[in-house]
Amino acid sequence: MLIENSVILADQSDVPEEYRNISRDLLKHGTGRYSHIILAPQPTDSPNDPLNWPTWRKDLILVIVGLSAGVVGAYGPMLSPGFVEIAAALGITVNTLSQATAWVILMIGISLFIFNPLAKKIGRRPVYVLSSIIMLTGSIWGALAKDYNSFLGSRIWSGLGMAPYEVLVQCTIADIYYVHQRATRIAVWNMFLLCGISGGALIAGYIIEDQGWQWTLIWCAIIFGILLPLVILFVPETAYRRKSYEQQLSARAATGRDAKSETSEKKELSSEQEERAKAETVESGVVAERKESYLRSLRLWGGVYTDTPLWKIFLRPMVVFFYPAVLWGFLLYGITLTWIVVFSVVNAVIFTAPPYNFSVSETGLISLSPFILTFVGEMASGPLNDWVCLYLAKKNHGIYEPEFRLPPIIISFVVGIAGFFGFGATVHFQTHWTGPVLCFGLANMSLALSNASVFGYIIDSHKELSEEAFVAINARNLLTFGLTYFVNDWLAKDGVLKVFNVLGGVFVAVNLLTIPLWIFGKQLRSFIARNKSLYQFMHED
Repeated sequence: MLIENSVILADQSDVPEEYRNISRDLLKHGTGRYSHIILAPQPTDSPNDPLNWPTWRKDLILVIVGLSAGVVGAYGPMLSPGFVEIAAALGITVNTLSQATAWVILMIGISLFIFNPLAKKIGRRPVYVLSSIIMLTGSIWGALAKDYNSFLGSRIWSGLGMAPYEVLVQCTIADIYYVHQRATRIAVWNMFLLCGISGGALIAGYIIEDQGWQWTLIWCAIIFGILLPLVILFVPETAYRRKSYEQQLSARAATGRDAKSETSEKKELSSEQEERAKAETVESGVVAERKESYLRSLRLWGGVYTDTPLWKIFLRPMVVFFYPAVLWGFLLYGITLTWIVVFSVVNAVIFTAPPYNFSVSETGLISLSPFILTFVGEMASGPLNDWVCLYLAKKNHGIYEPEFRLPPIIISFVVGIAGFFGFGATVHFQTHWTGPVLCFGLANMSLALSNASVFGYIIDSHKELSEEAFVAINARNLLTFGLTYFVNDWLAKDGVLKVFNVLGGVFVAVNLLTIPLWIFGKQLRSFIARNKSLYQFMHED
């Protein structure tokens, strides 16, 4: 039996029973070195189907939204090297300033529940554009803020616009790429995001020291001023109402019969009338439709992409949160990223004090370690994950299972142990600064290595619920809000060794949950798929 979201990837002889009545000639394959792979999902025949767009166009979209995600990633922690200086300028304590970061994170978590229903209902494009506008105006507001209340207001407003780039990019990847292409693209997006998180602080340290902290926000405004037109001009709508493959085959067969019966009538049509008839005979991409013009692709409103009411879309993330794959993703990704955010909150306190006595710019330079190691991790994780999936699919008689995304977690697990436990130990025992800085980078590298597995597994397990799943996972912002709100007080009370031993222990525990998911994941997916009431509520009306 083929469990939901099990996919034929390699062209093998033992096809599951549901597909034995479908000729292989009707299944579309990849090209070049992927010509042996049966495409999943199967695209329609429409040139307007995002799956059929040329690769350069898909990758251009990914680069633009990825760059935007990188700046969004930098926006939160970029002020951390100058926390002591900024707090003094605003007349507040460092702990109060770190709480401003916590409020940004909380706003991201809340706004996900606003933007997700909108993106599902009216498409991704208007949400991307609105998000970029909010980030542009929020950056300008923050740069002009004269007191803490105005500064906090600008950060909260910007937090509203940051959410889509933490969730919708994964959904856009699922919209435009096939299964065997996704892990590499997810790694690219995560490279932008995580390099922004680490690289932003690296650059901001020098900006704060040489130009003043307001200029970090001015530069963000300049960058978003450049990216906003690029989003408007080169990021079309990627949501698409696509019929199931079985429906496409049925409609294609019916269209073929109609074409034969009407051959004599078509001969009487003029060439102009015939062209018009072809363009109008469209059945969800079964018959080739006229390619959409570039100008038409610029429209912000493309209609409604689901008939599901907004209230149901709003509730679905709360339900999907308890799906085993999603709950595992929340724990693994959410906790690891939250622990990494802790670094950005405490680094200024740790490294500007004895025995390190770093300046603002030197504190920013600490981020060079996670910047480099994150880049290496992302460059390796995507291709490695795709290779593992193809290898295991071949071993599994050509049938791909989403659980094939999980084995590379072993690598990120080992790297993360060294990062979290090592950071606490090296700071506590006052080793040379290279020790904690390297461990800081390894912790970030662990997240970079695991992301392709986490997001790839969730997309492949619950593709139709990808938006809802990522909203549920990013409820981790509520966890991050709580921890960043009091972590400096905790650090002062218990010390860095105890704090990071606790963080490392929790990291180990959530990674070990991958083992039961590897063993029982397929059965759990099967159980969910067989629950008719749950299926009807969670899938499109």
